[in-house]
Amino acid sequence: MEGPTGHVPVLLREVVGLLAPAGRRVIVDCTVGLGGHSEALLSQAGGQSRLIGLDVDEANLVLARSRLNPFGDRVRLFQANFTELPEVLAQAGVDRVDALLADLGVASTQLDDPERGLSFLADGPLDMRMDPRRTTTAADLVNRLGEAELADLIYNFSDERFSRRIARAIVEARRSGPFRRTGQLATVVAGAYPRAVWATRTGVHPATRTFQALRIAVNEELACLDTLLALIPEVLAVGGRAGVISFHSLEDRRVKRAFADLAASGQAEGLTKKPLTAGDEERQTNPRSRSAKLRGIERRNPT
Repeated sequence: MEGPTGHVPVLLREVVGLLAPAGRRVIVDCTVGLGGHSEALLSQAGGQSRLIGLDVDEANLVLARSRLNPFGDRVRLFQANFTELPEVLAQAGVDRVDALLADLGVASTQLDDPERGLSFLADGPLDMRMDPRRTTTAADLVNRLGEAELADLIYNFSDERFSRRIARAIVEARRSGPFRRTGQLATVVAGAYPRAVWATRTGVHPATRTFQALRIAVNEELACLDTLLALIPEVLAVGGRAGVISFHSLEDRRVKRAFADLAASGQAEGLTKKPLTAGDEERQTNPRSRSAKLRGIERRNPT
């Protein structure tokens, strides 16, 4: 199901199958993005259902609102981080929800916009904020942190094995002036890589992991995810289902552990012994789906 911007939501069939939206009264899309998942869930849920969508990006909400307009007042959209879910639900007059989805990926419109500074494929300001309300940018971190702290950040948020070489190169380069542009940083990171490693990376740019680490740090993504995972049993009705799509191991490990803990405590039943992943056809037509993993739970009464 392709939207007006060409955006294709990942694992769409798997999400609908996992959350089983038919008959569910209140659905929450914690990361509504461009509205692809929300559209499919509402289409399957029935006319008595309603959807509450959250996104920190106002531009995403504009596009999602246009896409979901046919559903009328069954949809309410909020500019909010999913850590603010209890406040959003209170504002919507909702106590518990019957289905909840969080897609932790970055929207293609965000990656493709050079002004966001999320990608090194086109030069732009070194920003990386998903939520404009945040005050710290990637440039702030790159220009302010000491070498050891910067190396730890890059390694801890991306498993970049050359993090110390990269941090050393960044600190050396900024002596000539602060980093301001994505292209400037990508060039320095690439230069820190051993030339012999370049030949083994098969098209993966050396700056990929460093940019991921900075984006995670700027947006406090892992801390926000931990908050959401703690909120799920509080907001999910008994019999309600939740699904989370992650895109790298740092996220997936947290989701796996949190869902396992809920199952062990009797608060939920796991719906995915192994994470659901994209099939061959989706991998070929939508490359960003290749790293996507979907895990789910169903809320139970603890015994």
